[in-house]
Amino acid sequence: MLIFILGIFMIIPCVVAVFLDAVDVLPFIKSSAIALVLGVVLFTIKVPSKEIRKREGYLIVALGWVLLCIFGALPYIYEDVLKISTVDAIFESTSGFTTTGATIFSDVESINPAVLLWRSMTQWIGGMGIIVFTIAIFPILGIGGVELFVAEAPGPTTNKIHPKIKEVAKRLWFIYLGLTLSLFLILHFFSGMSIFDACNHAMTTMATGGFSTKNDSIAHFNSPLVEYPIILFMLLGGTNYTILYYFFKGRFKKVWSSEELKFYLTVIFILITIVSAILFSQNFYSLEFSFRNAAFTVISLVTTTGYVTADYTSWNPGLELLFFLLLFFGACAGSTSGGIKMIRHLAILKTSFLEIKRILHPRSYIRMKIDGELVPSKVTMHILVFLFFYMIIFCIGVLAVSSMMPQDIMPFRTALGAVATALGNVGPAIGSLGPVNNFSQLNDVTKMFLSSYMVIGRLELFTIVIIFTPYFWRIK
Repeated sequence: MLIFILGIFMIIPCVVAVFLDAVDVLPFIKSSAIALVLGVVLFTIKVPSKEIRKREGYLIVALGWVLLCIFGALPYIYEDVLKISTVDAIFESTSGFTTTGATIFSDVESINPAVLLWRSMTQWIGGMGIIVFTIAIFPILGIGGVELFVAEAPGPTTNKIHPKIKEVAKRLWFIYLGLTLSLFLILHFFSGMSIFDACNHAMTTMATGGFSTKNDSIAHFNSPLVEYPIILFMLLGGTNYTILYYFFKGRFKKVWSSEELKFYLTVIFILITIVSAILFSQNFYSLEFSFRNAAFTVISLVTTTGYVTADYTSWNPGLELLFFLLLFFGACAGSTSGGIKMIRHLAILKTSFLEIKRILHPRSYIRMKIDGELVPSKVTMHILVFLFFYMIIFCIGVLAVSSMMPQDIMPFRTALGAVATALGNVGPAIGSLGPVNNFSQLNDVTKMFLSSYMVIGRLELFTIVIIFTPYFWRIK
């Protein structure tokens, strides 16, 4: 079903290619035909049971994302003008579906417009999660979807909009689609972007993905009329969609009662203030320009969007270190962003302060609360284990990547940035993979390794890690 749906989405750039007479439509005809035919063939195969338990749910999510990344690479492979390897095509496709935004293209402006549209669409599809979209269809086929949503839902959020998962998926997608359309209209009619550029940037902004149709990303436009709307919608894209749902329903008290949202906005405000002050005090830019660049860069990295308006690695060594740390932040749980997520940082901070209280008052009974509700100890343990796994996987990745490339090509600082940005699904990094560079300089082994890290990060570690444990495969 996933492959079939992907084939349907491929028809859209195919139609665009037809309207653009100079654009070759054959790559998308081939790709769509393969996906549609294979999807139908696989779907007609009879299986003993259509019951999806938790174990099947995890497998479908993990294998579904891997297959989507592979089949999503077909248009790049069949586009003869690009002349890229299969590994490069899979890397670009994986970066798209996982909304990472890292690219192997040095000159995106010379690429077939239909291919550029497909790049943006992969991020838009992956933004909310093709799995969540499919949940709205599965009940029609008599297949349950709760287990899939548990595996796909980004972050340890407990808020629920509606008990029926099908309704949840539909409402989330209506909000997602509405915000995308709103940004498109603003960018085209207010900011002066062309229809094509506005459409692409609206999709990749709401997906917090960061693919652009310009070599210099958003810096190409050099306009506050473009940057400020994107800043706002990146901020919205990093917000928990449950909170957005309550906001559009007019339940503002419910919105402001979210501790994660307040923590998210507070962190961003503090970071923007610090970066703006440093840029202005060191005479980099004027006050407004310092604020705009600081706001854009901070929000882009925290929400893991990855757009750039300037080469932040050239500003200041201290700022470069700060921006490296932002690769580990992530926005709110239940949003389209990657990374560790604000709710986990908030929980760890609260746990740390409560532990200090326990040391001072060893006989007291102190429990952590978030949004006025007691947080079960197993949730706290889950977050601690997640952070432990995150750092272990990050360290293993740095060791692996730094040993895969010669030191003159892949210095240790670049390896740190490459793994952090892949695991956090951010896009730009530090070192020789900064905001003005791309990933084409890496060898094929490193690209495939980082592609796997993009998927692991997008599916929040455990969805992938659990499959490689012996407990998962024991038949009960």
